[in-house]
Amino acid sequence: MRRQENTLSSNWIKFIGTAGARFVMIKQLRSSGGVWLHLNNANVILDPGPGSLVRCNKLRPPLDPTKLDACILTHKHLDHCADINVMIEAMTEGGFKKRGIVFCPQDCLGEEGVIFKYLLNFPQEIKILHEGEMYQIRDLKFKCVGRNQHPVETYGLIFYVENLKIGFTSDTAFFSKLLDWYKGVDILVINVVFFARRKEVQHLCLEDAETLISKLKPKLSILTHFGMTMLKNNPHKICEQLRDKLNLQVISAYDGYLLDLKDFMESNK
Repeated sequence: MRRQENTLSSNWIKFIGTAGARFVMIKQLRSSGGVWLHLNNANVILDPGPGSLVRCNKLRPPLDPTKLDACILTHKHLDHCADINVMIEAMTEGGFKKRGIVFCPQDCLGEEGVIFKYLLNFPQEIKILHEGEMYQIRDLKFKCVGRNQHPVETYGLIFYVENLKIGFTSDTAFFSKLLDWYKGVDILVINVVFFARRKEVQHLCLEDAETLISKLKPKLSILTHFGMTMLKNNPHKICEQLRDKLNLQVISAYDGYLLDLKDFMESNK
């Protein structure tokens, strides 16, 4: 499912960073740059955490934030939003070009929010995410499937590309509604912070990911957003074991991992 970036199809996803939780982010054991989506003629940055702008410019070839059509925050924790302000600056070329859309939960704005007040008029629009609503960025449609169980207002998303449904869980504790929300997705990106469950912390663990994959049976599952315990147990090896156990395609994202959807569709004919 990988090809040279100079021969990319029109739809692809780039994992700028795969860090999860505070310590992996703070130590930058993995980058915390979020995910770049180039889908249906739209360029979108999803959850630009610390270092997102730097990572975009250091990639080869680089990703140009001035070409962004939208920035999406699933929630306001720093590992997901620390570079949102500079990405808004880049998307609007310092505010000189009023363009692009920012999507975020309500609590990302205002006194306790994470987006600076002076930037609010830079994009064409700021849209608040609401459970169950559909949104559009150029030709790209996506749905805010529901509010996760997490300490701040947090949402999972599904993107619709050609005949594919691509789900992103974001950060959440496991609860049964996840199985309803992501039913029928072709690709599921799962934020797996913990190797073993920590009941006091609202994040998914490996057992939760296995439950989602075994019940939903997506054509491809991508694990990402790793905490220390996942890194210590080798995400690549973990995914190999899941593939053998479930007889389903499961891969571990890494910083810079590229998923070309044309290759994915050709391999799943």
